[in-house]
Amino acid sequence: MSTHVDAATATQSGKSAHALPQNLTSEQLLADILASLDENKAEDIVQIDLRGKSSIGDFMVICSGRSSRQVASIAEKLVETLKGDLGRASKIEGKEAGDWVLIDTGDIIVHVFRPEVREFYQLEKMWQPATAAASTQKSS
Repeated sequence: MSTHVDAATATQSGKSAHALPQNLTSEQLLADILASLDENKAEDIVQIDLRGKSSIGDFMVICSGRSSRQVASIAEKLVETLKGDLGRASKIEGKEAGDWVLIDTGDIIVHVFRPEVREFYQLEKMWQPATAAASTQKSS
């Protein structure tokens, strides 16, 4: 199931990154990631629940930045928040190019794209439930 997240949803979690312990649930970590992305002006934020579908993580988050510089900045600030505020180490790939940055927190995989690159790879469609894909094809 994929869900578009707006600014209100990201900030309504009611959880402060500073108040949470290191042993966050994946839902708490997701709320903090969404809040960080929203705060740093990421666009078109989508969350995909991977539980029961894949062993790569519990959630995938996909978002966009307007330029390579903004994509790298969004990713860098997220990694800083994860480490500094949450004590959570993460792996980051692709920050130098700034077209597509992947941040792996273990429980959650975050993809930050330039819009053109995101459109080319269409990761959301890959993880869309079969029923949603079928209904999309029928309405075309």
